[in-house]
Order: sequence, then structure tokens, then C-alpha cells
Amino acid sequence: MSSILIATVPIHGHVTPLLAVARHFVERGDRVRFLTGSRFAEAVRATGAEHLPLPAIADYDDRIDLNVRFPERAELSGPKSLAFDIIELFTRPSRAQHDAVMAAHAAEPADALLVDPAFTGASMVLGHARAARPAVVMCGVLPLSLASRDTAPFGLGIPPLAGPLGCARNAVLTGLAGRIFAPAQRVADEMHWELHGTAIPGPLLDWAARADAVVQFTVPEFEYPRSDAPGTLHFVGPISASGSVAPLPDWWDDLDGSRPVVHVTQGTIANKDFAQLVGPTLEALAGEDVLVVVATGGRPLDTLPPLPANARAAEFLPYDELLPKTAVYVTNAGYGGVQYALRYGVPIVASGGVEDKPEVGARIAWSGVGRRFTAVSPKPTALRTAVRAVLRDDRYRRAAHAMAERMSRSGGLPQLAAVVDGAGVRRTASKERR
Repeated sequence: MSSILIATVPIHGHVTPLLAVARHFVERGDRVRFLTGSRFAEAVRATGAEHLPLPAIADYDDRIDLNVRFPERAELSGPKSLAFDIIELFTRPSRAQHDAVMAAHAAEPADALLVDPAFTGASMVLGHARAARPAVVMCGVLPLSLASRDTAPFGLGIPPLAGPLGCARNAVLTGLAGRIFAPAQRVADEMHWELHGTAIPGPLLDWAARADAVVQFTVPEFEYPRSDAPGTLHFVGPISASGSVAPLPDWWDDLDGSRPVVHVTQGTIANKDFAQLVGPTLEALAGEDVLVVVATGGRPLDTLPPLPANARAAEFLPYDELLPKTAVYVTNAGYGGVQYALRYGVPIVASGGVEDKPEVGARIAWSGVGRRFTAVSPKPTALRTAVRAVLRDDRYRRAAHAMAERMSRSGGLPQLAAVVDGAGVRRTASKERR
């Protein structure tokens, strides 16, 4: 039996995939503790793992608008908004995250620490000698952020450009990004000095390059190739919690195949303003020969704009039953939802946004599985054109089907467990044998 410690920032899209991971390790007989936000305690315990609460400074409710919590953030956009989030949400809590991990490790030695990319306390944990810490495994619930000469810096949403020109472009952009993210780097370096007497050995955003393993929750075909990728990088395919057990709505029989189904959602967090994507999509497709299916992500149906005759809505829908019936998935580019849709070969139309969403959208377009906008709220006319193109041009569906076939051959949770074991988590078993 191994002792597994999972740690994530308290953000729904980061926690949910790791719940499936926790359940898998519990079911194979491992001891699992899960360090995350207090609002996820019940969900963690439902997997059979023990919930460990994050320290107050590192705990927050991601359902609260960040612009309310940080009014100054509302004036920012693009990389500056991302830089602000990196400082306030991810860098400043690093020391408290580190202390919580090391306290848990001291109370009961963990063989492996599995973290999401935003849990930057792991960069502080990696400053300890290997014998004094667990093996650190970064679990890729976001697009891969590893720096490379072959890619633009993470956060810009810029796809690769081949050849010497691309390398030169990437070097220039890396220099510019370094200046944008310099404040976060300084904060992280100060914390690292306090703990270990040195600055972080490399950029904060590239901390996973020092991890014992990096396990990306997709397939290589959805990720930019990196000729200088470390040997610790592994792809295991999508890792998702079990599909929603939401009951079928009374209009479910309308999905009878007589019209293409276009599913639109803004997820469970970025759904406070349906005017961003759901509303424009309803307006765009009101006169089209399609059936538009809306999932509000838990918000009451009366918060939606008026539904046209060809639209249906529910708070939650069973995706494992809906996606096989779906012709186009319209999304605000949440990474987990995109991977879920691609598991079923559904082509995608994605809006833009902040955080990791520009990177998700860029990969959708680059891999050929759909179309993307850079705007958070695309115009209805542009959305209509994009949905029509994805419905009529079979290249998108062929690319999405090819991605689904590749995902079906990925190793999933068993492969993740094998990587974790290989990173050195069998110390407990070895001790028991001795």
C-alpha cells in the first residue's frame, strides 16, 4: 500500500479531475489524503480519501467573482490579468501550501505528492532534498505550460511557428513575458530564499520542469510538440470524474436525430453572465435547423435569456448520454469540458477568455478539431458562421473523431498510477516487505 497525498488549489476545474484520481488510488488499496479547499470536503470524502483543509490564506471560493474580491483586477486583461492572478491566487499562497504539505508529510510520510499546475507550493516543496519530501507529480488539468524553444510563452494563446523564424519569435516573446511575470517571480523567489536560502532555480511558471513526473491529462495530438520536452513528461489521456448523474429532462426525447444538436455551456463557474456566450449562441442559432441544448451549470433556468423555439435547457445534463448525440459543442474553452467532448469525437466552437482559456482555444484551432474566437463574447453573426462551418465542413468532425480514437487508446488512470509508482511511491510497500 502506498501513501498518496493530493493537493490542489480550490478551483472546481482543478479539483474535479483529481477526485477521479483519488478514487482510483483508494480503490486499489492506497492510503489517500486530499489537501484542498474546505468547500470540497464532502466531495473528497465521497471518494474514500481523507480531506485535509488548506490554510486560510490559500483557501477561497472560486464561485465568487474575482473582480469583486480584487476590484483592481477588473481593469486588467490578457497577460496582465493572468499575471495578477498568478501573484494573488497562486504565488502568495505558495508558502502556506508548502507548509501544509510538509506538515502532512511529517505527520504521516507520503510516498507521492500529486498536484495541479497552479499549486505552486510544489515549487517550494521541490527545494527540499529528495529524501526529505515525497515524489512530486504534476497532473496536467490545464494545457501544458512547460517552457520550450518550440512554443510561445504560456498564457498568450499563440500557436507554434515552425523553423528559425518561430524560434526567434518565441525567444522575443519569452523575454517580454518574463518582464510581465517578473513581479510574481520576485514574490516566489523571496519565499524560496526564506525556506531554502536560494531563489527558485528557474521561472515560477516552469516549476513542473523540476517535478519528478509531469502527467498531462490529454493525448500528444492535442498538445504542441516540444523537441526539448523533459523525459519526465507523460500523456495518459483525459481523466474525468464520472459523468453527471443528472436526471433526463422531460424534453430528452426531442433529441431524436431529426436535427443536429448544438450543445452550449459556460461551465459551472464562469456562468454568472450568460450574455457572454449562451445568449449570443441562442440568438445566433434561433433561425437555424438545429436543436440548441443549454446546460446552465447549476444556475436556475429563469436566469437564462428567453429560449427560442429550437432551444432546450437544464441545469445539469448527463454528458455521457448527451455528447454521443451532439454535433457541435459550443464552449468558453474550459480544458476539462473540451477533453470530455473530444472523448466522444465532438467538434468544438470555443470563445476566448482569460486564465488558460486562450491556450485551450489555440489548441482547438491548431489541432483542427474546431474553431475558436479570441473574444470572450463573440457576435451572434460570427457564432452562426462558425457553427455552420463546423456542421458543414467534415474536416472538423474527422479531426475530432481521430482525437477520440487516439484518446480511447490512452492509458488513463492505470497509466497515471504506473507513472506515480515509477516516481518512487513504493517505499511504503518496500518497508513492509523488509
